[in-house]
Amino acid sequence: MVSEGPGGAGFAGPPGGVAVSHLSVYDWPAVDGVCGGTPHMHLTCSEAYVVTGGRGAVQTLTTSGYEVTPLAAGTVAWFTPGTIHRLVDEDRLRITVLMQNSGLPEAGDAVLTLPPEYLNDPETYARATVIPADAPAEEQERAARARRDLALQGYRALREAEGPQALAAFHRAAAALVRPRIAEWRERWRQGAEASAVATAAQLDWLERGESPHLADAAVSSEQPAARGKFGMCGRLDVYAN
Repeated sequence: MVSEGPGGAGFAGPPGGVAVSHLSVYDWPAVDGVCGGTPHMHLTCSEAYVVTGGRGAVQTLTTSGYEVTPLAAGTVAWFTPGTIHRLVDEDRLRITVLMQNSGLPEAGDAVLTLPPEYLNDPETYARATVIPADAPAEEQERAARARRDLALQGYRALREAEGPQALAAFHRAAAALVRPRIAEWRERWRQGAEASAVATAAQLDWLERGESPHLADAAVSSEQPAARGKFGMCGRLDVYAN
């Protein structure tokens, strides 16, 4: 994501190293009668929803408690790492999703709220959550629905638990699950969000000195989705390479 030009080092990726995807929230009913996606939590990334169509809500669970945020066309909602969230579809909910840290969530920065026995080690967790990429769409859908329903079991237990102990235990288990991948994540962050911030710092320094070499490096980029209709955690996703 870092480019070299007449003005020195610059960042060539999307603004701030933010990743973009388009989401059609699942309309699959769950055992509680609610239609929607898989509850999960990000560990290092803030997430934002720009609602482009339809109607629904996002249920959230943090140490501050349980909340429901309505979503309709024009709504912008966001939340920070540690927020367990479940998207709910009420009428063809469509969202443009903005994710911090250059697509780090696609590299695994999310842990589903599976029951505790599935969170003991990465292999057990992976077996319960994997969607076979080369399988027919019907099999992928079955896998996505099965992991959604399994995650809802753990989610309900966390919502119904008294006191902070259950949520704290989930936080510890999630952190332990992702620990083996931190070196990989750190490199992605360095090439994305950190590189973007470093480039901005250099540009501010130049401008403060009355210089502007980076302006000669101006560039325009565009891309189409690298994949369409992927079975994601919350719905079908159109995703981009950057």
